[in-house]
Amino acid sequence: MEEKKKRQIGLMITLAIVIIALAVLAVIGFLTVKPEPDTVQGQGDATEIRISGKLPGRVIDIYVEEGQHVQKGDTLVHIHSSLMDAKMEQATAMEDAAAAANRKVDAGTRSQIISSAEDVYKQAQAASGIAQKTYQRMQNLFDKGVISAQKRDEAKAAYDAAVAGENAAKSQWDLAKSGAQSEDKEAARAMVNVARGGVREAGAMLEDSYLVAPADGIITVIYPHVSELIMTGAPVMTLQLDDTFAVFNVREDMLKDIKRGSTIKVNIPALGKDAEMTVFYVKDMGSYANWQATKATGSYDARTFEIKARAEKPIEGFIPGMSVVYLSTVKK
Repeated sequence: MEEKKKRQIGLMITLAIVIIALAVLAVIGFLTVKPEPDTVQGQGDATEIRISGKLPGRVIDIYVEEGQHVQKGDTLVHIHSSLMDAKMEQATAMEDAAAAANRKVDAGTRSQIISSAEDVYKQAQAASGIAQKTYQRMQNLFDKGVISAQKRDEAKAAYDAAVAGENAAKSQWDLAKSGAQSEDKEAARAMVNVARGGVREAGAMLEDSYLVAPADGIITVIYPHVSELIMTGAPVMTLQLDDTFAVFNVREDMLKDIKRGSTIKVNIPALGKDAEMTVFYVKDMGSYANWQATKATGSYDARTFEIKARAEKPIEGFIPGMSVVYLSTVKK
């Protein structure tokens, strides 16, 4: 019995020593071993532009291929629209017609019409002179009692009518000489401006028969094929600009070191090189991207922010889609 008790006591002592040793090792490990820092990984990205036009028509030629690098002003595609060609012809014809009408108004009345109106006025003037002399003779005879008042009044009425005819003929002659009214001239000029506006509108549409590159970049996607119809505003191809940058999603507790304008050091595994980039964009990604904390620890929910950084000089070989690992913030 005594030996059994001794073995039990020894076993308990051994177990206690093992537990104490494990506890000591755990404390030492907790104090000496530090967790590895979180790896913040992003990727390369670039601005993309959809190339589209306002001309509906058929694709005649595509002058580029997917993956091809183009420069600003390079012709990308030729679109033909028979409908817009017809509208341009119609607008041009309307402009010609309006211009001809405007020239006619500006030219005034034909010389033959003016000459005829002048002749009529001279005839009326002569008739008025004869009627005046006749009336004066009748007035003299009436004063002498030779004729009755009836005859004198008839001569007076004939004279008044001749004077009225002379005035009317002179008005017609003056109107012929002055030509069209100012309102008619303004209306004619307005019609010319309307017709020119139609020509400019059709011309603006036809400018998009050839679409050109708005900036330097790479053609990543071409949507239609030659001979296919496209509608107004439909994308023809996608242009990826030469402005490759890195995009990261980081917790808000990292923003104390990463701010807009700060310089960060990154590694690009595909190229096997480190590089420095400047942060130019910081934006909250919204509540859906929160990092949920365990409330029992006394921590808090951390929001996620998207940051974008760009190298001052282009990094050779760095293209969108490549992984980028954040290393540190460069202190200045």
